[in-house]
Amino acid sequence: MLHKFYKSFRSLHALVNISKNHKMNHDKCYFRYIEAEDKINICFLFNIKDSVRQFNLTRNTSETIQTLCTRIAINVNKVNNKKSKKGAEGDHNIVVQICDDKLNPITDDSTCSTLFSSQDPLVLKISERLYNIILNAPWIISFNLPKAITAGFPVYPENLNTLYTDQHLSTFNWYKGNAYNDKGKEISIAHIQWQFIVNSFCYTPTNNDIGLKLKCECIPVNSTAEGPAVEDVSKGTVEAGPGPCPFETRHLFTTQKLEGKSFRCVSYNILADLYCDSDYTRTTLHPYCPPYALHKDYRKQLILKELQGYNADIICLQEVDRKIFNSSLSSYLASDGLKGLFYKKGKLVAEGLACFYRENRFKLLGDKHIILADALTSEPSLEGIWNKIKTNQPLVERVLDRSTVASATFLESLENPNEILLVGNTHLYFHPDADHIRLIQGGIVVYWLRDLQKELTAKYPGKRISVILCGDFNSVPSCGIYMLYTIGVAPDDLPDWSSNENEAVKGLSLEQTIPLESACGEPQYTNFTVGFADCIDYIFYEKSKLSVQQVIPFPSYEELTLHTALPSIVFPSDHIAVISDLQFK
Repeated sequence: MLHKFYKSFRSLHALVNISKNHKMNHDKCYFRYIEAEDKINICFLFNIKDSVRQFNLTRNTSETIQTLCTRIAINVNKVNNKKSKKGAEGDHNIVVQICDDKLNPITDDSTCSTLFSSQDPLVLKISERLYNIILNAPWIISFNLPKAITAGFPVYPENLNTLYTDQHLSTFNWYKGNAYNDKGKEISIAHIQWQFIVNSFCYTPTNNDIGLKLKCECIPVNSTAEGPAVEDVSKGTVEAGPGPCPFETRHLFTTQKLEGKSFRCVSYNILADLYCDSDYTRTTLHPYCPPYALHKDYRKQLILKELQGYNADIICLQEVDRKIFNSSLSSYLASDGLKGLFYKKGKLVAEGLACFYRENRFKLLGDKHIILADALTSEPSLEGIWNKIKTNQPLVERVLDRSTVASATFLESLENPNEILLVGNTHLYFHPDADHIRLIQGGIVVYWLRDLQKELTAKYPGKRISVILCGDFNSVPSCGIYMLYTIGVAPDDLPDWSSNENEAVKGLSLEQTIPLESACGEPQYTNFTVGFADCIDYIFYEKSKLSVQQVIPFPSYEELTLHTALPSIVFPSDHIAVISDLQFK
């Protein structure tokens, strides 16, 4: 715990390289207050001989201006003297002062913290060099370009971590350049001739960019100020793409964003990296897929292009790595107007669920999530289920050992203010002999959503609360979960209850009153691997309040088998996105 605590503090001091080519950075010194540590960061560029050096200092707020200036002078002198010839050190002593805009020095006994209460402009003077002092400017703590960059797929600033910054107002400039000379020898980054491409948060390289390096320059901005330009250069060059992907054919049905009473919903298990990029996966589970196509840096390019092309209003994802959510999904989809929430599984599992919604169409009223195993023993509405199984020790141990999570996101339609969506999302237990476990979990989820619907109805009188439940249910349409959701009952004589004889459930039947239906019906495949292929992913919707306008066609069998099975070089997951256009009745 302490390790995470200190790591989070250290990240506040981090800064990617300030652009030495951008003029805006050369006459400014940035002072930044780190409230969590009561410290101040100082950052500026300084010319030493024929090079430009970036100086970063962290000082206590109580430190006097005199001490601060002395420390800056020592640091600059130290680097300056290293650049000088031996014996010439005395010629390079630096004098540092902090002054007002008329170059009158600030009193030496003032502290660093007093600078932040100054109403007048401040100047840092290093010998004859003058810098405008900028206090708490928008700030980019970190970002980097992806390791894998492929023609035809979007590239964007990953791991973008900022302070005092509005991403939508900030500037992102893209450049390309040849990293090799005429003889094929690699040249240094400093000597690459950069060509400006576009000003945009993301850039999609073309085939003309293959073999070139990319550079992204970020200038953080908020409503009142602008921070220093920072930049990063791709480690590798742009590589050729895999050719047309089947999801691009599906994009032909989602070219337009919806409006009015209609909205587009996507449910998609994107295959967590911790289950995908391993020796077991490469050699046993998906040996038909090239190892590079199983790596997260390759797959996330496909996932982001696929998701963006659906122009969805609500996206429910399963098997979302927390790191992928933070470093890629949240910032990239935010650039397309989608706000995301993440719900981690229980125990130490580093993946979970995500729900994204289009901010110009829905207002977030709130959200909740439960770990199903915990809810089973604590939620009053689940007492009937718990009482029926609590004496079955093998069953109880297995049920309570699951890390399964369910989320509920409450969204008010901005165009239809009387309509509120209760969007559920889950990913049920996968094991082949666990139909009984999944049916119990499915009951927990829908009972919980029923309670939430009642709460929202009481909280927002006069408004209609409609339920949508997305997820990977690991259950084919003939299973009890599908019956429970679409018919409303799962009787105690279902074969599901005896899928494991040692844990067989006796005398338990489930009933629920939300009239649900599968928005995409019963497609032949939503999961397609060599070992298993069937329909296990659904968007269930409350049919008395919502209707289906369109179901986005699924890939053909020929497309699914072109590279044996999923995932492949053109399918980033072993699942297929389930997509439907719904409408308020």
